[in-house]
Amino acid sequence: MVVSELVRAELRRVDWASLKCGCGASAEHVPLLIEAIITAETPRDMIGYTLDGHVEESTIIFECTPPAVGVIMAALAGDLSTLARGVLLQTLSFVAAGSGDDGPTGGGAGPGEACGHHAREGFWRLVEIGLTGTAEDAETVADICAYFGLGGDKAAFYQAELRARMRAKTKRGRRV
Repeated sequence: MVVSELVRAELRRVDWASLKCGCGASAEHVPLLIEAIITAETPRDMIGYTLDGHVEESTIIFECTPPAVGVIMAALAGDLSTLARGVLLQTLSFVAAGSGDDGPTGGGAGPGEACGHHAREGFWRLVEIGLTGTAEDAETVADICAYFGLGGDKAAFYQAELRARMRAKTKRGRRV
């Protein structure tokens, strides 16, 4: 797969060098990690390229996480391989699970709130992925929606739809 112009624009929009990464360095290497995930054709191509420990670490989020979520949402809006989509959704799930654990920053909103804002902007794309992707995608998207509180009045309906799809696709222990 190729990195879309939307993703490239979203990457350019951010001053990554001014942000702190989860690894302790500046986040200037985060765009390379995201691009490597998007363009990987096999899991082997992703060896050494992970967002774990950079954008999130076991639901802990960092200063670079909100803009990275914006890039992830831009990537999810386009064509991705099943592999890249799965990795980006899993990262988003970990971020969503940790998004409520932060306090406000100098700008008033904490990183978790900023991440939730990006996810709300892409709510319909997330639901579409959950309804048309694999059973694992459906489950992950339902979790993301629950953790971020996405969907407003529609939340319960779409989470139930996604979980029903996941159960239907995993009957007899077989994931599709």
